[in-house]
Amino acid sequence: MSKPIPPISKYMTTTPHTIGADQTIAQAAKMLSELDIRHLPVLVGGRLAGIISDRDIALIETLREVDAEKVTVEEAMTQQVYAIPPETPLDVVVSEMAERKYGSAVIIQNAKVVGIFTTIDVCRAFAEMLHTRLAK
Repeated sequence: MSKPIPPISKYMTTTPHTIGADQTIAQAAKMLSELDIRHLPVLVGGRLAGIISDRDIALIETLREVDAEKVTVEEAMTQQVYAIPPETPLDVVVSEMAERKYGSAVIIQNAKVVGIFTTIDVCRAFAEMLHTRLAK
């Protein structure tokens, strides 16, 4: 008998770190490094406005005329965020991430960021399913 597919809320990282759009990319890079994470949802007035990743920052920092202490997160962030509610089924999220090559999904509830689901979380979910659902 097959088990129901769990919601993304079961596997998301709760209370993710975020950054304000007005912060500098130097501040974002420092946060990512210190926290050992790769994605930061970007907020404006407490609402999701974008996402910035370590790859975004690395690309910006390679530009010759860019001063990481002056360029804001808003200037470097990706505005198109894969944002979903916590009850979205895991298979829907993983399929969309694979299809669109997204590195993360931001989980939104009542217009607030309540979680993040990254490719690392995908690996953890898969490992758990291999051990619990598929083990004989």
